[in-house]
Amino acid sequence: MLSDNLLKELNEQMNFEFYSSHVYLAMAAYCSSESLDGFANFFIVQAEEERFHAMKIYRYINTVGKRAVIAGMEQLHNDYESVLDCYKKGLKHEKEVTKRFYKLMDIAMEEREHATINFLKWFIDEQVEEEANFDNIIQKLKRIEKDSNAFYMLESEMAQRTFVPPAE
Repeated sequence: MLSDNLLKELNEQMNFEFYSSHVYLAMAAYCSSESLDGFANFFIVQAEEERFHAMKIYRYINTVGKRAVIAGMEQLHNDYESVLDCYKKGLKHEKEVTKRFYKLMDIAMEEREHATINFLKWFIDEQVEEEANFDNIIQKLKRIEKDSNAFYMLESEMAQRTFVPPAE
């Protein structure tokens, strides 16, 4: 059974995941304004993933007989210097998400809340992928720097990204 503290933290994380979705939509909007539709697609898909994560927490809270509480969000950062800047800020954001999930896991472990520990493991594994994905793209962007052909190829690759919810 979820303690009040663990429930509060899960609700906060759920809302942070909704916020994360908006963070990536802001990055998509920047890319679209620069006519970089492939990169915009990457961030739109990322936003969909974050909303999926939020809803996964929402459903878990309800499944264990508690109430999900939806909160407002702080003002988003909407100005970026470049696509590389978007990905660097995205990686920084993902590291914050990882830190938050570690905190949640620590609380669940302290409280010996085994169902929640099992539930959170999926997110911990997901964060390893998220950080690696952003870092990989950052490294590619740094390597290609001013090579417009390579940049175009990478943007075309990002245009192919789709979101398929993982099987439960």
